[in-house]
Amino acid sequence: MATDNAPPPARRTGLPATVVVLGLTSLLTDVGSEMIFPLLPVFLAEVLGARPAFLGLVEGAADTVASLLKLASGYAADRLPRRKPLVVFGYGLAGMVRPLVAAATAPWHVLAIRLTDRVGKGIRTAPRDALIVDAARRGSVGRAFGFHRAMDHAGAVVGPLVASALIGAGFDLRTVFWFAAIPSLASVAMVLAVREDALPRLAQADPSAREGKQRGLPRSVRTYLAILFVFSLGNSSDAFLLLRARDLSLPATAIPILWAVLHVTKLSSSYAGGVLSDRVPRTHVIIGGWFVYAIVYLGLSLATHGWHAWGLFAIYGVYYGLSEPAEKALVGDLAPAHLRGRAFGYYNSIIGATALPASLLTGWLWQSLSPQAALLFGASLAGLASLGLLLWRPTAALAAEVR
Repeated sequence: MATDNAPPPARRTGLPATVVVLGLTSLLTDVGSEMIFPLLPVFLAEVLGARPAFLGLVEGAADTVASLLKLASGYAADRLPRRKPLVVFGYGLAGMVRPLVAAATAPWHVLAIRLTDRVGKGIRTAPRDALIVDAARRGSVGRAFGFHRAMDHAGAVVGPLVASALIGAGFDLRTVFWFAAIPSLASVAMVLAVREDALPRLAQADPSAREGKQRGLPRSVRTYLAILFVFSLGNSSDAFLLLRARDLSLPATAIPILWAVLHVTKLSSSYAGGVLSDRVPRTHVIIGGWFVYAIVYLGLSLATHGWHAWGLFAIYGVYYGLSEPAEKALVGDLAPAHLRGRAFGYYNSIIGATALPASLLTGWLWQSLSPQAALLFGASLAGLASLGLLLWRPTAALAAEVR
């Protein structure tokens, strides 16, 4: 079974339409986003003259702003009659502002655009995740999240390939960024097709029906989130891994291809990882993912040749495939239905809130000591968090709450 308290696996049937549409929305969004993101470190450093520490500021501050909104939108998702307006607005805001990176003439312009982009992400993420759990069939939550993450990563494979093709055709970075507007706006049209009124939404019921129910998150959720916090504190932006690949003498034209390779393994492992988490304890799947993460960070700290980066980036995608669907499905297992939105809000906000200190600390270690020291720090916290999750017993925690 998926986790000690998860429902039994359901009969394998087609995914609900809501899950499919949200997956296609993420695919289009990531095509636009990943036409820009892999090239952003090069654009900041070589075009705008920014230093590595500023790269950490851009990515860390953007995710921190998003984390605050993820929590607020999670609470709103439990109280508003519909989740869809929050999801549509979040995708729309990000889709409109993201390509404006093409007009940036100073590093702080990129910071402002990334902050606004992440505001959109912060607004949409928790309601969207709650929508997926609402729509998923019993015992198939991991599979639903696995499909969604696979579509997200499919877009992240296509995006860098499109960017690389445009660069190869002679377009400069700014023009490539303008082209990213096309899939970004198409994603907004796709999310409008979500039919939320077909879902058995608790939030559409009479609010008085929820009176007397638990208002705060269960202890099991809080413990799980505390362990996740430890891991996330060492999980800085993947932009640093791209910078490390550049240090290993990979040319700028190879960076988008390297990023695409990473997302190919994310794509190929995400759906399988989600299905696996419906069949075995989810904590085991998450620990496996975090172990892969630690091995890759250790490997990149010791790498000396460009081909090392290619191999380690391919393995790195397995970390995402194992951990992401299982982490979210475990939140769905542990959180009561009437607290689902805020549970995902806390989950996503913790990941975002730790992004700023994680990225700033990594940037400082990178600049003051060495890239090796920065990468070893991330690997160490992954090992510590894995130990905490291994010792944690979800069944015992839930039983204590009942007593």
